[in-house]
Amino acid sequence: MARRKNTGWWLLGLGALLVIIDQVFKVSVKTSFTLNESVNVLGSWFRLSFVENPGFAFGLSFGGTFGKVCLTLFRFVLFGVLVWWIHSLIKKNKAPNGVLIGLTLITAGAFGNIIDCVLYGQIFSESTMTQVATFGGSYAPVMLGKVVDMFYFPLWTWPDWVPWLGGHIFFEPVFNFADSCVTVGAIYLIIFHWRFFAKD
Repeated sequence: MARRKNTGWWLLGLGALLVIIDQVFKVSVKTSFTLNESVNVLGSWFRLSFVENPGFAFGLSFGGTFGKVCLTLFRFVLFGVLVWWIHSLIKKNKAPNGVLIGLTLITAGAFGNIIDCVLYGQIFSESTMTQVATFGGSYAPVMLGKVVDMFYFPLWTWPDWVPWLGGHIFFEPVFNFADSCVTVGAIYLIIFHWRFFAKD
């Protein structure tokens, strides 16, 4: 019982740390950069580029306002299911620590983007191409806040002679720390723990 309780606490601590890191990045960029402002970090290979995403991860969106509300509700449901699942696995004491860590990464990433959607529209003024956002504004209703993205890795541009890809940047999406948590957690579980999920 004590071991299960300790596992729950350190997973909660890990999740909280990941959400804090995500929010520190987002708040710092949102209150320091104008919209679409970009700063080179490692030459032109890695940039901090402030964009706001009204929809999915990596700039994908659908359905306007209705779609945005549905997406935020879906994130809430996903977050609740993941928390319940992790709690259930801890209680049964059957899951390897790696599985719990992978699920915690995904859960923390989902919650990080939920914060943007639910709160950012209520606590920040609008970011524009000429003005940095400030605390105390209100640019969107609850559930309709935009997700802050900032990591951009334009590693190379495909040569023009490459079919369909010629002239395009290898990896164009701008993403955030929460997106990274979800992606890394999912890939890690698929590669290293697929047998656990296949068995279940």
